[in-house]
Amino acid sequence: MNSFLSYVLLGLSLSAPIGPVNAAQLDKGIRGGFLHAWFVGLGALSADLVYMLLVYFGVVHFLNTPFMKTFLWLFGFFVLTYIGIDSLKQAGKIPAGEMRGSEPLRKSFLSGFLMSVSNPLSILFWLGIYGSVLAQASANMQTQDLIMNSGAIIVGLLLWDFTMAGFASVFRKLLTNQILVLVSVMSGVSLIGFGLYFGYQAALLLAERL
Repeated sequence: MNSFLSYVLLGLSLSAPIGPVNAAQLDKGIRGGFLHAWFVGLGALSADLVYMLLVYFGVVHFLNTPFMKTFLWLFGFFVLTYIGIDSLKQAGKIPAGEMRGSEPLRKSFLSGFLMSVSNPLSILFWLGIYGSVLAQASANMQTQDLIMNSGAIIVGLLLWDFTMAGFASVFRKLLTNQILVLVSVMSGVSLIGFGLYFGYQAALLLAERL
């Protein structure tokens, strides 16, 4: 049980650092409510599961090649910049006193998935974190222990996504419309900032290849 809880805490700590997914959850939550924010997190979690499986099967090393890293940096640049600009365009359209909720949930899910799956840092992140879990498993754990601890990490990720969605939803109900617009603008600017950083990293890799 102690081991399970420690891996749940690991999942929580992995999700906690502020990044593009958290910024998008906050933006979706104040504009669309709890479900939209949660579906962004579920989309990102789906991408995390993909990377965990890739690490498990050893395929992730292919994604660390210069070509794939450049492609993912560029893809992430376009995805984050587009979502950030869309957030800025929609920032002034938050209705007072009610949830907007008109956007399909699948769009929130897809935006979370694309943001996470196109982030090369996710590859290095899971290669380092989950790779170390697998290394420990090969030395000290049986297969059922690995499955249990992997599930504990996922539980931690789900708990954080649920917490962020709830926080954004409560934020929506407590603050004035002007402050909500400001928060939405800041989230959009943050996403564009992450997108520009991704674009900068892609440019560095392209310059090295030329």
